[in-house]
Amino acid sequence: MTKFPITDLRGLLLQPSRRELLKGAGALAGAAALSGLLPDGAVAQENVLNILSWPGHGDPAFVKPFEDQYGVKVVAKEYVGGEPMLALMNQSPPGSFDVVLADAEYIGMLQEGGFIDEMDPADYPLADYWPEFQKFPLHWQDDKLYSVLIRFGYLGLAYRTDMLSPEDVQSYEALWNEKVKGKVGFFDWYLPTMGCLSLYNGNRPPFDIDDAAFDTLKETLFSLRPQASGFYSMADQFAMLTNGTAAIIPGIGDWVVLLLQNEGVPVDAVVPEQGGIQWTESMSIVSSSTKKDLAKKFIQYASSPEGQFRSARLPAYWASIPNKKGWELMNEQAPEDAKKLRHTFDARNVMDEYKEGKIFIRQTPVQQDIETWNDTWSEFKAM
Repeated sequence: MTKFPITDLRGLLLQPSRRELLKGAGALAGAAALSGLLPDGAVAQENVLNILSWPGHGDPAFVKPFEDQYGVKVVAKEYVGGEPMLALMNQSPPGSFDVVLADAEYIGMLQEGGFIDEMDPADYPLADYWPEFQKFPLHWQDDKLYSVLIRFGYLGLAYRTDMLSPEDVQSYEALWNEKVKGKVGFFDWYLPTMGCLSLYNGNRPPFDIDDAAFDTLKETLFSLRPQASGFYSMADQFAMLTNGTAAIIPGIGDWVVLLLQNEGVPVDAVVPEQGGIQWTESMSIVSSSTKKDLAKKFIQYASSPEGQFRSARLPAYWASIPNKKGWELMNEQAPEDAKKLRHTFDARNVMDEYKEGKIFIRQTPVQQDIETWNDTWSEFKAM
């Protein structure tokens, strides 16, 4: 696992200082954590559960049943990207958060940094999960559980169906197609795009590559610069696909296109023949929380059939869910949505590509450090 500095909540420096994490983008995230993090007095209120998450997870569509059941308020602080999440955890006062929703590739760092607690597997409905996710590797350290998988999805190519055909996007080669010259958009985060391009280069797994393979990956990435239309935030990707500024975006998938399809935008997503990347969102109990029992109850709700059903259709962006009973509930109450998410039992579904070995878990770099990949991405953007 890639290591970089994390100061735990007791102020112990666990690893040598890293040049950029707590400066630059991390400092902005930390400043947000220290100023106006929550409404006045919210941290001290016993009936408030504070969560740190990707956008949308505090939406009433998801949290209201939990709030009503326990007579509490869920307050979410949002971030985009793993490094800003780590900076917020690192720089926020102890007790700022009770639950953190993080990508699986960062769970080990949170555990090493002393930010999250060990969890009892018996407290959560893991037996109801698809077998592939009952002991998801990045959530366990030394056979101890530190996070529970809530949502996942696959990253490959998202594209405008009025500009490219299904045949065009069977391979990542589509990114160099003359049809999309100047219209290749990029989610402004190095991991998704570089992971998919690493698969295009034949690296399986895509994030554990030697320096020679990494040099080739840089060449592949840089060769796309003449095709680029821009580098987009999470929200901007929806807009750019909608207005056609971007005809194709690597490193994203159904989480973007399903909502746009519901609005009538001619878009689709595909896992090309070289494979795709799996993203995950998982919940952990923050070690400095003073409301750990409530935090546990919230994660129990989020992993339950009802919580899973609601989380899958989060208004901010849809996602796949690992709980089979959540699938059953969706097929009973929203069968058309189950079809859109490919959460059906009588037809090809999202688990098939996983079982076929086409999907690789997103990780931070293994043989290089995070900074090397991130600096390469910055160089690409500046070309």
